[in-house]
Amino acid sequence: MSVVAGHEGDGHEALESGSVMASTAAGHIAQAEPVKVEGGSLYVVATPIGNLQDITLRALAVLTAADVVAAEDTRNTSRLLDRHRIQARTLSLHEHNEARRADEIVALLAEGKAVAYVTDAGTPGLSDPGAILVARVREAGFRVVPIPGASAVVSALSVAGIAGTAFRFAGFLPERSSARRKAIGALATEDCTLVFYEAPHRVVDSVADLAAELGPDRDIVIARELTKLFESVHRCKLGEAVEWLRGHSDRQRGEFVLVVSGHPAPREAGAAIDADKVLKLLLAELPLAQAVKLACAITGKKRGELYPRALELKDADG
Repeated sequence: MSVVAGHEGDGHEALESGSVMASTAAGHIAQAEPVKVEGGSLYVVATPIGNLQDITLRALAVLTAADVVAAEDTRNTSRLLDRHRIQARTLSLHEHNEARRADEIVALLAEGKAVAYVTDAGTPGLSDPGAILVARVREAGFRVVPIPGASAVVSALSVAGIAGTAFRFAGFLPERSSARRKAIGALATEDCTLVFYEAPHRVVDSVADLAAELGPDRDIVIARELTKLFESVHRCKLGEAVEWLRGHSDRQRGEFVLVVSGHPAPREAGAAIDADKVLKLLLAELPLAQAVKLACAITGKKRGELYPRALELKDADG
């Protein structure tokens, strides 16, 4: 199943007073309640991941009223602020200077300033800087306020159509195949939905490794360029995903969120698999670690349960 949607649009405009207005679908003007921004508080503000209309009224009001806007990239953020006619003092805070800048922001909060923090796109702290800053601010005793909005993880999950409430966000997988496969293998028995970010130049190799480690029968949703002009969402079996990606060069372009269904539920007790029998067969042909890994995938049991048993069986065989 594949869905393609194209849409780009102007963002909302902020008023100098700190309240904001936006055009509604009916063509009327909706005015948000004024947002009170308190000095000595850090506001963690989500920004659009693509479509500029996905900025919230509250986010615009906070960015308008904040004394300082700390940003992962001040050039990118300046374009967002300019679009909404927001004049703000900006301060760079990225992965290479976060610890130092965090101390500077704590000092600003101690002066009674209100500080907003944004990353280039989406919600700070999710595969983006922000966690160190938030921890430092909390340790210093200042308030941290979330301003929710766009998130690639949540957006992808909402259109995945994979049942279940639990999911595990694993971020970006390692670049090297050996490390990547090891990381995937560690998640093989998780029964929750798995969510990954991936770059275009690695997406084919990563999906191939996912299929190799998790098996070809799980469902995968490949969400590409979410909320952007060439957004696409495709669902298929893991074993079919590489062929689909290679079917057209455009399918390998853009930013990716990969959503993979979790490990299938264990069989009912009446149809339970004999773990000892599986272990004995695998140990006869494979090294211990590999035999245990495959036995976990086959039986649905945890490594901590099967590994000690595998050692006992191996010792018994001499």
